Amino acid sequence: MQPFRLDQKVAIITGGGSGIGESIARTFAGAGAHVHIFDFDGRAGQRVAEAIRADGGQAGSFTVDVSNQQQVLAAATQVATSAGRVDILVNNAGIAHIGKLDTTSEEDFDRIYAVNVKGVYNSMYAVIPQMKKQRGGVILNMASIASMLGLPDRFAYSMSKGAVLTMTYTVARDYLDYQIRCNSIAPARIHTPFVDGFLSQNYP
Repeated sequence: MQPFRLDQKVAIITGGGSGIGESIARTFAGAGAHVHIFDFDGRAGQRVAEAIRADGGQAGSFTVDVSNQQQVLAAATQVATSAGRVDILVNNAGIAHIGKLDTTSEEDFDRIYAVNVKGVYNSMYAVIPQMKKQRGGVILNMASIASMLGLPDRFAYSMSKGAVLTMTYTVARDYLDYQIRCNSIAPARIHTPFVDGFLSQNYP
């Protein structure tokens, strides 16, 4: 038995081409949502969308770098224009980094910030106007246990996920009158292809 239904709902999932994002995309599509995958790896996003359609679901994919606001705006506008609405945004795209404060270069800090913080901002910025217009929507931001604990040797990553958590609090308060709900999930380690590859590279 399906635990929930999302019939006729339009969902955008960033980082939906693999791992957690792929699982969310497949689950939402199985529950009846029309899923739109935004992924830096266009081929991965297309693969997931094709698999969903092969299973009888509705899905499309866009090659999007979430750190690039114009790319996010263009793709989100295309979804809103074609579907007439955006009901759900899942901010799942993210990258990791190992290092303490004094071993984190400015370049690495900026890279983590651009994807994990600015990427979440860009995606919410792109859909909030449409959700305000339709007076409703759900935003789900993927934070991390690091957002509350601050993981050892994960300075930049913990910083970025803490920012995701507090952005979630603020957005949840700011758009109550528009019936827009904003929540976050804070998982611990989940063994996705990205995580396993990251671990094997950094902890051989």
